[in-house]
Amino acid sequence: MSTAMPMEDLHVDLRAASSGPWQTVVWNDPVNLMGYVVHVFRTYFGYSAEEANRLMLAVHHDGRAIVAEGGREQMELHTQAMHDYGLWATVQQAGT
Repeated sequence: MSTAMPMEDLHVDLRAASSGPWQTVVWNDPVNLMGYVVHVFRTYFGYSAEEANRLMLAVHHDGRAIVAEGGREQMELHTQAMHDYGLWATVQQAGT
């Protein structure tokens, strides 16, 4: 006996999947020094020294920090940029 759902019961709301806002999350790692993370946040995002340091400390103490929020495509670009700098980053929908 098949337990598969009929195709008409499967519904994906693509607007909900692409609606925002989305976030770029930077995760803690055992490789990058705190000063380097501050440098990346200041260089790439243009954060002040104080804000970059606050975000770096969130990464260090909480294991992650939301460093940007906006449209999905822009957050994917930010995430790729963080990877290019050697940081571990992901994209998530806000509120998840």
